[in-house]
Amino acid sequence: MTQNVLVFNFNKKSDIRNWMIVDDRVMGGKSSGNFELTDEGYGKFRGEISLENNGGFSSVRYFTSPIAIVNHSEIILRIKGDGKRYQFRIKETTSQRHSYVTYFQTSGKWETLRIELKDLIPKFRGRQLDIPNFSSDFVSEIGFLFGNKKVEPFQLLVDKIELR
Repeated sequence: MTQNVLVFNFNKKSDIRNWMIVDDRVMGGKSSGNFELTDEGYGKFRGEISLENNGGFSSVRYFTSPIAIVNHSEIILRIKGDGKRYQFRIKETTSQRHSYVTYFQTSGKWETLRIELKDLIPKFRGRQLDIPNFSSDFVSEIGFLFGNKKVEPFQLLVDKIELR
């Protein structure tokens, strides 16, 4: 049996400098996201979505040295959402233009989600690409995206991210 590999474990002393916000502002939108550590030591991705200027999304991305995922088939997320739907996203390399994506619905309570890597679908700017699902041996970027085509606030707490 393969041992779990910790990708990121949030705590009060976590270095979150490699977690970056990318909002629809990159294309003229007005949404605003933020990423910070809570007093309890969780990563908190929160903000407000605006549909002005064809906007409508906010994302947070974690850039890391390539993580070997050979012999791993799942990403395990321990999260607490606000009852809304989010995207989980990964990239093989930080220079890759498309992401591999899945959606998950949060319950408002702490929960552990298991995401099969092979089920992550390739997307670019919201459109599914006609290439195979995720099948790489490495991951260099991990992220979350919120954008439900509504003007609304959002908040997602992240405790840890593992490979299994």
